[in-house]
Amino acid sequence: MSGVKVSKQKPCHHCKSRSTAVPPDTSMIHYEKFWLYRHCSSLQQSHTQAQKAGQLFSGLLAMNVVFLGSAFISSVIFNQVAITLADVWVLLSILKVLCLCWITYYLLGTSRQPHAVLHRDPHAGPIWIRGSVLLFGSFSILLNVFQIGYSTVLVHCKSRVEIVFPSIEILFICTQAFFLWHHSKDCIQVQHNFTRCGLMLTIATNLLLWLLAVTNDTIHMEIESQLRNETTSCTCPNTTICKVFQKGYVLLYPFNTEYCLVCCSVLYVMWKNVGRRISHHHVPHIKPKFKFQGVVFGPLLGTTAIIIGICIFMMYQIQATGSAPNHQVFVMYYSYYIVLLPLMSVVAVIGTIIHALEKKELDTLKNPTRSLDVILLMGAALGQIAMSYFSIVAIVATDPKDLLNSLILSYAVLLIFQNITQNVFIIDGLHRQPLVAAPEEEIKEEQNHEAYDQRRMSMLELGQEIRKVSLSYIHSYSHLNWKRKALREISFFLVLCNIILWVMPTFGAHPVFENGLEKSFYGYSTWFAIVNFGLPLSVFYRMHSVGGLLEVYITA
Repeated sequence: MSGVKVSKQKPCHHCKSRSTAVPPDTSMIHYEKFWLYRHCSSLQQSHTQAQKAGQLFSGLLAMNVVFLGSAFISSVIFNQVAITLADVWVLLSILKVLCLCWITYYLLGTSRQPHAVLHRDPHAGPIWIRGSVLLFGSFSILLNVFQIGYSTVLVHCKSRVEIVFPSIEILFICTQAFFLWHHSKDCIQVQHNFTRCGLMLTIATNLLLWLLAVTNDTIHMEIESQLRNETTSCTCPNTTICKVFQKGYVLLYPFNTEYCLVCCSVLYVMWKNVGRRISHHHVPHIKPKFKFQGVVFGPLLGTTAIIIGICIFMMYQIQATGSAPNHQVFVMYYSYYIVLLPLMSVVAVIGTIIHALEKKELDTLKNPTRSLDVILLMGAALGQIAMSYFSIVAIVATDPKDLLNSLILSYAVLLIFQNITQNVFIIDGLHRQPLVAAPEEEIKEEQNHEAYDQRRMSMLELGQEIRKVSLSYIHSYSHLNWKRKALREISFFLVLCNIILWVMPTFGAHPVFENGLEKSFYGYSTWFAIVNFGLPLSVFYRMHSVGGLLEVYITA
């Protein structure tokens, strides 16, 4: 099942001129083999079928692990006597130890083999994604530190597993973050199937950790019972240190679910890139760079939205975190959204229309990262849309004429529309060919890295040809200048708006849980599961939208 190394023969003396046309990084090809396809007529056909079989079997491994873990977690919800939370923690700890063993083997063994990484995907693991892994990973480590501290204070009524489990989690987060930071772009060419299975096992483990975080409301229920002055066997003593651990745990809780989702997306791209060989024609010679030029209204309006949002967020945090949240603070919070969301929807629709008028060519090259971006945008938006529909049903069934309820209803409807229009704008922009006017010196610098010339022209002739094509391309699109400027303004405005809409729920503003309407309608545990399913997805959606909008801004 492992890859087979096939070396190309050394070219003869008469073919010396032709041998210069072979890129140095393809002089050693590792073909995959699988026992089911050992009788294929050609080596290439055997390689293709083995690649599909490896993806199938690793996917089946992940599916079975996810189903097993889901069965354990569901048993805790419906039958806490037979299967306890400690049993789930033991299972997840075993999975994390297995993942740690594989990651260590990959770092010290697989990636260091000769010709292991011939290619690196330029689109995979952008800096904002890897930065998100480090950011959310750091907060998740801090969350586990607070959980260890909280369990230590209540050690008389807490299981020892509640201290061991977060300790293993900290080691797992650190190792995984290091692995993704340094190897997210790898297109591994050796030990294909073992690497695929390791990646899929790690994806399944992160999905189960996310599912447990969505459904496990143990500490939240303890805090809720304490706020209602109910007598329980495990109550946090009236000390400052215990209150700090409690508050820190609740505040940092969404970051852990966010970290799991981000890691799953990066690991999936790595899984798709196993055995992938990237052609030199698919690697962009000139990458568009971020330039803050020609944009005025987008940054101005976006900065205004951020400043107002921060002020509202601070007022909300001061008032809504008290024992009796003020009715006015909810009105103010939802009013801000009701003003901002229609504006974002309108500019997204305008941007989509401009894309249609611009008539730039579509980028049809195979790109696993872009395909995943589209899937994640659509999938992550479902979290916020699902919560919005649950809110709509709860409001219509109770009292839609109340002021606060009317605001929540408008907020839910506008949020659905805004997610849809923004997704259309981003996805359309990601599939457009970038229009780049490259300076002469950048073109010559790229030419110095070319080992051969397919059309057998000199370097000077090639530079002149590229200049002619670039000037012709820019000239033919010169009448669209105002459209590109409008796209940059729209993209920049939406970037800043999504940043503030990411900051507010990420750092503690959760009116969907704190206003009490949906919680009283669906019940605490049910609404807790709905919010913990939808809220991390909505936060992930805002963060992922920022990355997509920056791509649209750069390519505009």
